[in-house]
Amino acid sequence: MFSSSKSRKSSLSPTSEQAPDLSITADDQVHLHAAGYNESPERAVINSMARFRSSPLDFIREISLHVSGTGWRSYDEIIGQPIFYSGFSEEMKNRVISNPMLVGKVRELAAKRVEVETKEGQLGEDVMNGGEGVGQSDRKRKRRIQIEESLMEVSEALTDSMICKMESKRFIRGAYYLATALLTRAYHQGVHVSSEEVLRLRAVAEKAQKDKHSIIFLPCHRSHVDYVSLQIICYRLGLALPTVVAGDNLNFPVVGAFLQHAGAMWIRRSFGDDQLYQTLVQAYIDTLLQNGYNLECFVEGGRSRTGKLLPPKFGILNYMVDSVASGRVDDAIICPVSTQYDKVIEVDSYISELLGQPKPKENLMDFLSASSVLSLKLGRVDVRFHEPWSLRKFVTEQQDRFSKLPKKLDLKDERQRICRTLGYKVLSDINDVSVVMPTALVGTVLLTLRGRGVGKSELIRKVEWLSERVRAQGGRVAHFASLPTSVVVERALEVLGSGLVGSVPELPEETFYAVDRFQLSFYRNMTIHLFIEQSLVSAALYTKVKLGGGREYQRMSYADLRGQVHFLSQLFRGEFIFPTEGLEVNLAQTIKTLEADDVIKVTRNPGNQHEVQFVELSDTERETGRESFDFYCFLIWPFIEAAWLGAISLMMLTPPVGAKKKTWLDQKKVQNRAQLFGKTLYHQGDLSYFEAVNKETLKNAYTRFEDEGTILVLKAKDSKVPTAIRLSDEWLPSRTPQKGDIDAKGELWTFAERISLSRREGKNRRDGATVKNRVLSLADRVGAELWEDAVIEEGLDEEGIKAVIVRAKGRSRRKRLTVPAML
Repeated sequence: MFSSSKSRKSSLSPTSEQAPDLSITADDQVHLHAAGYNESPERAVINSMARFRSSPLDFIREISLHVSGTGWRSYDEIIGQPIFYSGFSEEMKNRVISNPMLVGKVRELAAKRVEVETKEGQLGEDVMNGGEGVGQSDRKRKRRIQIEESLMEVSEALTDSMICKMESKRFIRGAYYLATALLTRAYHQGVHVSSEEVLRLRAVAEKAQKDKHSIIFLPCHRSHVDYVSLQIICYRLGLALPTVVAGDNLNFPVVGAFLQHAGAMWIRRSFGDDQLYQTLVQAYIDTLLQNGYNLECFVEGGRSRTGKLLPPKFGILNYMVDSVASGRVDDAIICPVSTQYDKVIEVDSYISELLGQPKPKENLMDFLSASSVLSLKLGRVDVRFHEPWSLRKFVTEQQDRFSKLPKKLDLKDERQRICRTLGYKVLSDINDVSVVMPTALVGTVLLTLRGRGVGKSELIRKVEWLSERVRAQGGRVAHFASLPTSVVVERALEVLGSGLVGSVPELPEETFYAVDRFQLSFYRNMTIHLFIEQSLVSAALYTKVKLGGGREYQRMSYADLRGQVHFLSQLFRGEFIFPTEGLEVNLAQTIKTLEADDVIKVTRNPGNQHEVQFVELSDTERETGRESFDFYCFLIWPFIEAAWLGAISLMMLTPPVGAKKKTWLDQKKVQNRAQLFGKTLYHQGDLSYFEAVNKETLKNAYTRFEDEGTILVLKAKDSKVPTAIRLSDEWLPSRTPQKGDIDAKGELWTFAERISLSRREGKNRRDGATVKNRVLSLADRVGAELWEDAVIEEGLDEEGIKAVIVRAKGRSRRKRLTVPAML
């Protein structure tokens, strides 16, 4: 998992560590290029189309070739099941409607409805004969048939609006041309893939076609461009296009129909308790997998607004697992996919959302306005495919593992565990093949500086240093031929633009600084997964280093280090993907790696060299200005800051003097006020990182607090009634008897202080009690508005409240007993 710090030649394009890139040129020739090839780096698997103004004859030639379907553009003899024929959609719909599971569910729902109507007397009453009214049996049968027919009509309409309708090869050819033309105008350096991965994928696809197995592509999700780029690659390489699971928020006029005919299947964002719809989706997934049609689903659910992977969503994964685990589907092939960008088109809108602006509803005008970015130079897209693996084999291995547990799991719990393990395995596989782009390198360097800016020569040196650190961790850096690092950095700066990175003119050396740190954090977060173990250990050790003084004061015992690392890894278990070996193994390996890199000095027991007694910064690390140590700390500090903000914002839930303790507050309003509270703390100097106030991180923190039983969350059955929250009794802060101020003691304050130990030290936070009183006083003032709309517990459903409290206590107890250390 880790590499030692052997000296290596600094280069962004090593010639021996990575497989060659693949480029397909305009003359239909396929070329393999060794990493570091001496040709134009603009050549890739997808090249820019000719433009009418600059090259009208080439433009007309390309159009005619696509219309006529000449050569590879004809999309003949694809690897996969046939889908492009007239009547495909109707045949697919008939398969879904006749699915035995769907038919059985319709009969079940109809029978239940008839029983309800019978009890309510809607079917009339007759003279009793043998326990049932004469004639009533016949009326029930007719009514049941009537309801079944009605439900089948509903199912047919839902199926027609749901299924993808890729039945016209001519349409697909046109869609490919349009999508490629738009995409390569925005990403002017093209779409890149690894030749080794593509050749392996084609071999897997050929076997899957023979066995009639589907390939399930599971990409990460940072942009709408994700599914466009994957469809383009599959088309260009002759693979059957996957059916893409998409939220129906994109199914708006014109665009929705276009995407549905290009491969999208529409599903609701939430299924609720609609049993018919749930069964219909399962029937469609079954139909696709039983017939070997490729499928694409985003394992994170929605797009990541922060740049790093989101925790997995298990909805569609659960349907896929159920198809295979039940035996209805023989097998399917899982292929995790990583898509990386020099610059993500939607980042500006992401930042607005994270700062509290409501997400705009998808519409045609906004979709068309995206064309304004097509004149920009956004760099390139890198798509990488993990080695595919059998879902059947994975499910069987998990079932065997669960069968050996002391307590046998019921079927529901077993499926849930399989899905959870599957989701995190896919995310880990995506991280394993992800490519770090030059913009991510530059963004990371700029956000891990102690000073305001950096000279160009130092920026180039630190980019080369970071590239080496990435490779030492087993990561990949994008190929950029034999170009010197200076050129690659210049291109990255050009793509990021002056809105993100500024330069100071008229200095002896060109100097760069971060203009928009919030937006740059998106690119920094693309690298953090490679260094999360080192970052947590460094943040734990920082609790001693920040004290200053002699070395004896900055030395940390192994017991204290382990305790803080365990605390932090538990704190971030929903934010990052950790190795599965457990705390002891991972911590030992991380310490060994940091020691080999000469970042830390380790004192071991003379009688047992495996027993670590103390850890401290090495002499070399001190002499080099703590470059590596500070780098690891800077990566994790914004997340520590966000966790602290989430914890300290709960102080707003302290009831005012005279208010009843068991009072519920609107969850959405609480989180909005928490964000306002964070912005105030930042501008007053009590919060170091503005990205800590982003909405997604705060929501994650509140979800974690609910899981731990810190807060109680009451969700009403009526969706129009807002979700309510309050602090659990044992976490509720007290108030001082003299002034009624929030008292700085208790479980919640201790928890926030534990987080604060690893926070970055700031000048404004060194005045102890003054800051403590100021922060708590501000929490009281900002939270005061919440209590104006508070709901007293007596007005709520007592059974619902009791259930929430019991679940919270049970979750907290189970986690204390069963949750392993995450690092």
